[in-house]
Amino acid sequence: MLRSPLVHATALSMRSVAAPAVTLTLPVAACPGQSVADVDTPSLMLDLDAFEANLDRMQAAADAAGVKLRPHAKAHKCPDIALAQIARGAVGVCCQKVSEALPFVAAGVADIHISNEIALNPASPAKADLLAQLARHARLSVCVDDLAQIDVLAAACERADSKLDVFIEIDVGQNRCGVADAPAALRLAERIATFDHLHLRGLQAYHGGIQHLRDWNERREAAAGAASRTAAVVAALRDAGVTCEVVTGGGSGSVEFDLQSGVYTEIQPGSYVFMDADYGSNAYTGTMRFTHGLFIASTVMSVAAGDRVVVDAGLKSMAVDSGLPWVWEEKTADGAPSSSLQYVAANDEHGIVKPTGANSALPALGSRVLLVPGHCDPTLNLYDELVCVRAGVVEAVWPIAARGFSR
Repeated sequence: MLRSPLVHATALSMRSVAAPAVTLTLPVAACPGQSVADVDTPSLMLDLDAFEANLDRMQAAADAAGVKLRPHAKAHKCPDIALAQIARGAVGVCCQKVSEALPFVAAGVADIHISNEIALNPASPAKADLLAQLARHARLSVCVDDLAQIDVLAAACERADSKLDVFIEIDVGQNRCGVADAPAALRLAERIATFDHLHLRGLQAYHGGIQHLRDWNERREAAAGAASRTAAVVAALRDAGVTCEVVTGGGSGSVEFDLQSGVYTEIQPGSYVFMDADYGSNAYTGTMRFTHGLFIASTVMSVAAGDRVVVDAGLKSMAVDSGLPWVWEEKTADGAPSSSLQYVAANDEHGIVKPTGANSALPALGSRVLLVPGHCDPTLNLYDELVCVRAGVVEAVWPIAARGFSR
């Protein structure tokens, strides 16, 4: 006789309750001293030699130009990376959300710029209150582009008895946040000056669209246009008696132009620490091409089709908003995808890799395939940890402590 689904479900539930408790723990994917070949997949790997070379190159370029370096931590969300940047001379980091700053303050990062306006609700100012509380433990700054934002921030800082630096964001072509011109910026500066708990630190001028222009000359011209618009606002504010102590902006794709502009006193590159596939598609000159150091380690899980292989890294292991990942080969010239294999499709848990030519050999079942993610920032947000490797051995495992901190 058939039992009803409800009765059957109840019986299962009762058996589950009666069963002895079992504690199950997911084994770690990697641990220091382990061979890279033994790391479980999918895992996010950082080549420490490439990573450290990228840190040194960017810091040296900023020092040579006499410009401060404030790397963007939204690219990595990892306090260990931030501390490594600061140890080389960075003045602090940028975060994009208030909650994202929490793990960095806890790790001892003393100067954090929230390089964005924050969502403010005067009736329930939770974000403003959190920011004001964080400002009691580190030097915090935030962007504004509206008078109402200033009032809410000032009230939160008064409640917390803290001091907050404020940057007026100007729109230099991104067509997203920021005021349009110097008169609008001056109105904000005048309002900031009326509050004891707020300090006008300067201007933010960021043009994200420039970063991904592939042609070097086109990128240079666009960066020059953004710098020119920024300089005009700085000059107009100076004429009105408002001094901009800091002018911050720029990114990994425009940094070589921003450093030489004479406008920015501080730059905010982020992705240079990893050099993802999207930035790798840009044309560069001189020494400002950084080295690919971030990889998704995947394993070939099926070769049954014969003309393709399937790896265990799909949409839940990578962001594809900037395109599919590159397959990495040691023989590959830096800045170019694999010459013999192509990642052609991403499903939830699977990735399909095909040969690029008739004579290209497919990897064997169970073999390791390294992928260069298209966009590092949201890819990091999918992982709990970063497996740091050198010379084929796991040297460290760093927590991606700000993963998911998007409030």
